[in-house]
Amino acid sequence: MSEDLKAAVAAGVLGADEEHRALLQSVVEVARAIFSARASSVFLLDEDADELVFEAVAGEGAESLIGQRIPSSTGIAGWVLVTRQPLVIDDLANDPRHARDVAESTGYVPQGLMCVPLLHEEKALGVLNVLDRASQFTLEEMELLGLFANQAAIGLDLLQRARRAQAVLAESGDPAEALARVASLLEGDNADAGRKLLGALEDVLRPRM
Repeated sequence: MSEDLKAAVAAGVLGADEEHRALLQSVVEVARAIFSARASSVFLLDEDADELVFEAVAGEGAESLIGQRIPSSTGIAGWVLVTRQPLVIDDLANDPRHARDVAESTGYVPQGLMCVPLLHEEKALGVLNVLDRASQFTLEEMELLGLFANQAAIGLDLLQRARRAQAVLAESGDPAEALARVASLLEGDNADAGRKLLGALEDVLRPRM
C-alpha cells in the first residue's frame, strides 16, 4: 500500500507542475497577441541561485530560451524585480539599465519593452516582459499588463509549491511523512492542485470491497 500511496502523491504533484507551466505559457501567448508584440516572457526568481529563469516564452526565443538563466540583478528585468516598479521603455538602446550583452546572448535584442514585477503576497516571484510591439507602449496599457501579471504571479507561486512538493518526495524515504509534508504545501491558491492530488489518492485509499 505504501508504494501505491507514494506513486499517487507523485502523480498528483507532477500533474500540477505541468498544469501551472501551461498557465504561464497561456499568459505570455495571450499578452503577446493582445499587445501585438514580437515576444513575451516570464522570468522566475530562483532565490537559492540568485538567478532569473525563463519559465515561459512566446514569440522570439520560444524554441530556445526556456530554462536559461541570468543573474537576478541583470538589466531591466533585474531592476524591476528589485524595485518592484513597472517600466515602459521605447528606446532601450539609450537606457543605461539595459543589459545589451545579455540580450545578445539570447539571440534577440529588443528595442522597446514593458516590464512588470510578479508579486504574490508581497513577495517578488519574477517579472513579465512584453517586447517590441508595433506601436509605442503607453502608460495606460500598464493597467492591462498588470492583469496578466497577477495571473502569472499565481502561476509562478503554484509552480514553486509543486516543485517543492516534488523535492519532498525525492528526499523523503517515508511515504507517510512525505504525504504530510506535501499536503502542507497545497493550501490557499493551491486548492485546485490539492483537489487533483486528492483525486489521485482516492482510488488508492478507498476500502476494497
